[in-house]
Amino acid sequence: MPPVNCWNCGNTVEQIHFCDACHSLQPPTTDYFDFFGLPRRLSIDLAELERRFYALSRRLHPDVYFRRSPREQQFSLDATAILNDAYRTLKDPVSRAAYLLRTEGYEPGGERVPPELLEKVFEWNLAVEEADATQLDEARRKFTAMIEETGRELEAAFAGYDAGAPGALARIRALLDRRSYIGKLLGSAEAR
Repeated sequence: MPPVNCWNCGNTVEQIHFCDACHSLQPPTTDYFDFFGLPRRLSIDLAELERRFYALSRRLHPDVYFRRSPREQQFSLDATAILNDAYRTLKDPVSRAAYLLRTEGYEPGGERVPPELLEKVFEWNLAVEEADATQLDEARRKFTAMIEETGRELEAAFAGYDAGAPGALARIRALLDRRSYIGKLLGSAEAR
């Protein structure tokens, strides 16, 4: 992150949230990794994330700033909202990956049928529509196993991204699209 100056005293801000010189709360960053002071990695220490979340919750809470300037009060409200959104996003591996993809310019495809599933989709949708209770249980188990397998593949792709492997983000995007589509098939089976 490039150096910034404090809005209140003009000194260079060394910490992301507070000025060392005048202790004023600074405008919050909207980058979730920067907000928590975490490297842009997909494999993160969840216990450390939680520790930072609670520490920042105490320091940024609007009650702490009720006697400060209206500007700092607003920064506190904004920071608290970002804190909660960032924590929810980063603690879930799939949400974390989707967030990182968006910040890197990759939008998950969402409604696209992944090419490797294209041939099977019609067959699976038809099977779900015509299935009896036993077949639906079997379909749910099959789709759940596919989601779990995709989860293991995502973990490996996360490690690849963290190690700087070329094409890792495109692989992660494809896996998230696959997981999303299988999740829709599972939802259809469960709805029946």
